[in-house]
Amino acid sequence: MSALRRIGPLTVIALQDAEGPHFDRREDAIPGATGDQWAAADRFDPGARAEDGRWWLRFRSFAIRYGDSGPVTLVDAGIGPAHSLAADWAPVPGQLPEEVAAAGIAAEDVEAIVLTHLHTDHIGWAVPADSPFTNARVVVQRADVEAYAAASAWSRQEEVLLEPLRRLGRLHVVDGDTELGPGKKIIFTPGHTPGHQSVLVEGGGDSLLITGDLLVHAVQLVDPSLAYGHDMDADLARISRHAALTTARTGDSWLAVSHLGQPYCRTEA
Repeated sequence: MSALRRIGPLTVIALQDAEGPHFDRREDAIPGATGDQWAAADRFDPGARAEDGRWWLRFRSFAIRYGDSGPVTLVDAGIGPAHSLAADWAPVPGQLPEEVAAAGIAAEDVEAIVLTHLHTDHIGWAVPADSPFTNARVVVQRADVEAYAAASAWSRQEEVLLEPLRRLGRLHVVDGDTELGPGKKIIFTPGHTPGHQSVLVEGGGDSLLITGDLLVHAVQLVDPSLAYGHDMDADLARISRHAALTTARTGDSWLAVSHLGQPYCRTEA
């Protein structure tokens, strides 16, 4: 079920592709957190902890639309269909196309897909062979494109996503902070991957930051210095997280989060 927030003339809609357990214990994935910090995070976001204690993830995308019927920018593209690159660990198949339709968005109205990064649980429905969003350019940071193209261990992203998008003329590569259009701006937040990016939405005196994996659990709101074991550069991710959360707090911005139990939250747990 979608949930939305109005930011001036823009509507931001949370779309859940799927939900399921993380493949790591949260204590192993974020080993620096204390018992008190986990307890504070659970009070803030109880839906991220299953009854058996497992770390329970939501896999979300966010649609940004002008009013109720304007063109749509989709931020992240979920885990994808049953055969997607995320199938070896995530709860495929995802339901993003159905969620988009239920939110009153036609697939052809999606004019851009901003991928916060190229991990498999964020790219699934952007893969041309599987995507219903055939009119959309796909916006990726150059640092991620270069890193994934160069690393043989990640060649599937190059094979099934990047190269097909290049052939179709739909790959849009950006460098650093980039304007997306009125009220929408890419914020470069590297560390989780070399080219991780977030999206800032502003309008009518309000603002919202779509975080991607800038933070993955509420315990990183309790203490933003806590590193996530799957950050490619934990120190750089920590710097990006501190900077983005400080800016969001100063501007009284909402956060739109990929994996927490609730789709929207403030900057402090």
